[in-house]
Amino acid sequence: MSDRPEPSAVPVPGEQVPSEPGLEPAAPQPAADAPSPSEPSAAGVECTAPAVLPEAAATPSEPPAPEPVPAAPAEIPIPEPRDLHDLDWDAIRRAVDPAALRARMRQTVEVMEDLLDRAGGPGLLFDDDRAGPDDRVIQVKTVDAAVPLWIIGDLHGDLLALEAALAAIARETTGPGAERPRIVFLGDLFDDEGYGLEVLLRLFELILEAPERVCVVAGNHDEALSYDGIRFASSVSPADFADFLNGHLSHEWIERAGKLAVRFFGSAPRALFLPDGLLVAHAGFPLADLHERLAASGDWNDPACLSDFTWTRAHPTARRKLPNRFSRGSQFGYQDFAAFCELSARLGRPVTHLVRGHDHVEERFAIPPAYRAHPVLTTVALSRRLPREAFGPRERVPTLARFVERSVPQVHRMHIPAALIDEIFPEPSAGCRAGEPSSPEAPR
Repeated sequence: MSDRPEPSAVPVPGEQVPSEPGLEPAAPQPAADAPSPSEPSAAGVECTAPAVLPEAAATPSEPPAPEPVPAAPAEIPIPEPRDLHDLDWDAIRRAVDPAALRARMRQTVEVMEDLLDRAGGPGLLFDDDRAGPDDRVIQVKTVDAAVPLWIIGDLHGDLLALEAALAAIARETTGPGAERPRIVFLGDLFDDEGYGLEVLLRLFELILEAPERVCVVAGNHDEALSYDGIRFASSVSPADFADFLNGHLSHEWIERAGKLAVRFFGSAPRALFLPDGLLVAHAGFPLADLHERLAASGDWNDPACLSDFTWTRAHPTARRKLPNRFSRGSQFGYQDFAAFCELSARLGRPVTHLVRGHDHVEERFAIPPAYRAHPVLTTVALSRRLPREAFGPRERVPTLARFVERSVPQVHRMHIPAALIDEIFPEPSAGCRAGEPSSPEAPR
């Protein structure tokens, strides 16, 4: 399996949309998931042209523009991010307890298996809106804006960021009569070392506590995990969680936890269409070469569409990208998203803005200005630099976002003390295997 990264949508400082028309190859981007050997990492081809401002609509007397940019019905507000410095870090440190999660693993796995076996399904958040049991692109009918809805992006084994996010959510929703919050996870729970098993078990505990308040959108790493009855495998790199599971096949409950993960993510949604126009997905949306087929069939669960919801990458400045079907990680630009918004409206699922994970931007969130007509928020909950991230500080500021009706979700930045991040994720020690934490306080 190749460990070459695919192009990422990480914003490149100073990068501009070229002003000359024509086709140019996409510039390479850092820190992205690598494809399987059968999938070259070549990016799509960028279609560049003089920038077209979405608000510059033609008057009736003017000839139609050759490639009009569909404008959003109204400008989508972008709330100012909130910075959280004063969470109870001591309590959060105590909550990061891998040994306790493993001690509860048998009970967690058994009860979670029973939940998935339940007639009518597990009853997770938005399951009632599925068109059928196999519907993985859910058109949500209603969202009660009075009940907090939070969105947590990629975790990749970051148990510290998960517990910090849960503490932030709990603090923001306390008070007399406060509703218990709902949470949408954007997937990618494991790989990239860290505490993949423990994050998975913690997620299962949250589901078992209140399944109707948790929704999990599958990420590409979650979808890539498989089990053939003998061993685990993954079609993406890094794949250290599959390696970890294969190294513990003699441990009944670790093996069952892995098989449970494969089963759970196999039926997890790939996208949510919320009634206010917000699209929720791990990665993106069906790209331009699928639009004609989608318009004719109306089949949102077409495997090609499901793949694009889970694997595509956002280019921060490109106008358009030609889909590259030699790679699942093909990129899109801001006019590609505008075209999809126009198509989805015609198909009865209006989309005006998008929240996603997938791209590990250095600031752990990004709202590229080029997407001003149809904003795109990328949010990831990663408190440390991943092994495949070549640059930047070890300690990062993970984010989560709160749903705001008819607005881009509001970003909350969790300023975890650097000493706490270094304690949970120390520098790898000599002889520490990939995928295994080196902390003596967090045995695997």
